[in-house]
Formats: sequence, structure tokens, C-alpha cells
Amino acid sequence: MAEGLRILAPGVATTLQDAGRQVYLRYGISGSGAMDPDLLALANALVGNPADAAAIEMAMLGPTLVCEAEGCRVALAGAPFAMGLNGRALDPFTAHDLRRGDRLTFGAPRQGLRAWLAVAGGFAVAPMLGSVSTHTRTLLGGLDGHSLAAGDLLPLHAPRPTGRSLTLPPAHRPRFGGPIRVVLGPQADSFTEEGLRTFLSASYTLTGRADRMGCHLDGPPIAHADGFNIVSDGIVNGSIQVPGHGRPLILLADRHTTGGYPKIATVISADLGRLAQVRPGETIRFEAVTVEAAQSLARGARRTLAARLAALVPAGGLDLDSAFLLSCNLIDGVVSASPTGSAA
Repeated sequence: MAEGLRILAPGVATTLQDAGRQVYLRYGISGSGAMDPDLLALANALVGNPADAAAIEMAMLGPTLVCEAEGCRVALAGAPFAMGLNGRALDPFTAHDLRRGDRLTFGAPRQGLRAWLAVAGGFAVAPMLGSVSTHTRTLLGGLDGHSLAAGDLLPLHAPRPTGRSLTLPPAHRPRFGGPIRVVLGPQADSFTEEGLRTFLSASYTLTGRADRMGCHLDGPPIAHADGFNIVSDGIVNGSIQVPGHGRPLILLADRHTTGGYPKIATVISADLGRLAQVRPGETIRFEAVTVEAAQSLARGARRTLAARLAALVPAGGLDLDSAFLLSCNLIDGVVSASPTGSAA
């Protein structure tokens, strides 16, 4: 009998995702993959996996799982979902060991939208076109191409945890929020000057029409210069189309690979992860940067990930570095050195 994690309740939008299948974009096959590859890498590092190993991606409301293995080690990275083991609260960004029969529960996050649950050794799920990533619209990857459902069993490669559990100190954990930075184009000339000013000055609300394929925004309409149809061309992760109604549409990991609406801008790679944490009903503001600035920010994001991976320490034995100490309130009162109690 296969050993693994059994899904008791699937949550809202729970899938298996790894680094995706980008090499097939030329054939019209969506890249899919984790909505934040850096947090996927961090979750995997906490349990000793390669950065691109498949993990459970959850959004809005997490799943309930039961361990049907001798044991396994798991870690959550991303939005701070309420996480519990047999009713006991667990810390995210920390590896935890499960035994047979243990129940792992995830509620809603206090902020943000998505998180990734990695398991040591990874899941024993056959890849499709080189990836385990689930693309539900084409039934590729995952378990028969579907979101995880009650009763599904995710088999494990290595159901016996070894070595010490790791944790990421609070001072190094990511924070969400801030403007979404973009590079204008490639069809910025399809919009009027006033339309471009509107795009960069207005606040846009993420509507309920948001998923892994893309998110529709509501706000002031953006004026086209001469119609809203172009000859279909390539779409990348973060392309911002503006259809005829004038409201932005941001294409994401499960996007189609070509489209015929003009693209006013592209979200920079360094901000795609923050964009993936915006909830329906929250607002977004856009900030234009140059290509050179976007490249510099991408290099900075790689350095940030490297710093977080270097900061991992054994759970229960945190290294008291200055960044961690400064994040804590270490003063609990004042004791006078004067025998009379007066100030020295």
C-alpha cells in the first residue's frame, strides 16, 4: 500500500506545482508552475529538497491532510496560513515531522493569499511533459490534471524524515504589499497619453475573477489610441492586457501563450510573487521602471533568496544574529544600579 498524505478536505484552490514546463510555450502549452518560484524554493529548502521539487500550492483556504506514512517532514512557506497539527498550532517557515495518523490542517491566511507546502523527498507523482505542475484547463500534470480533491492520496518518495528540522528566523521572512512595478510595453503606443497616466496614477481593485490564469482589475478605464485589437503575439507571465472595456487584465502562470489585446505593460519578475499574494478586493497601484532597473531588481531578488536560504538554522536552535535580535523586544523593564533606586 502506498504511503503518502491523504486529502481529507481540499481547501479552495489546492494543486501540485513545481517549476513548470516553460520549454513548451512555443507549442501553445502553458508554463504553469508555482505562482512564486522563490517561495517554492524556500519551502523545499526547509525540508532538504531541490528548489524546483513539486509542492502543494494552496490559496485562500488551505487543505486538511492526514499522514498515511510511517512519517514525513513538511514545511510551509508563503502567506501565514493558520496551520495546526492535531489541534496544536504550528509555525510556518519551519519544518515539522508527522507520524502516521497525524492530521495537518490549514485555515485562512492572516494576510496574503498563497503558500506552498513541501514534503521531504518530494511526491512520487509522474511528470507530464517534464513537469508535475497542474494545469486544470488542459488536464495536465498533478493527479489526472485536477485540483486536489477529498480522498486523493499523494504518494511520497521518502516517507522517513532524517536529520534536524530547519527554520527561517522571523527577521528573514518575507513581507507583502507595496506598488507593483512594471516595464511599459510592448504595445504602450496603443494607448493615449491620458490612458498611460491613468494606468500609472489610479488604484485598481482585484476582482473575484482571479485565478492562476490571470486576474481582472476594476478601476478607471484606460483609453486606447486606436482600437483594442492587435495581431496575436506572445504573452509572458505578468503581461498586462487592456481589452475593449479599458480595465487591466494581468496574465499569470496558467496563461494562454498568445493573445490579441494590446499589452500596456509587463509586471517585473521581482514583483510577480508579491502580485500572487494580493487578495480579491484589495487594491493595486502600478509604478513604471526602466528595463535596466527591472534587471537590477531581478538580481536583487536572487540575492534576497540566497540570503534567506543562508539564514536557515536548526529549529529550536536559532542563531542569534543581529538582524534576528533587532526584530525582538529584549527589554522587559529597567533595574537601577543605584542602591537607593534613583537614577544613576
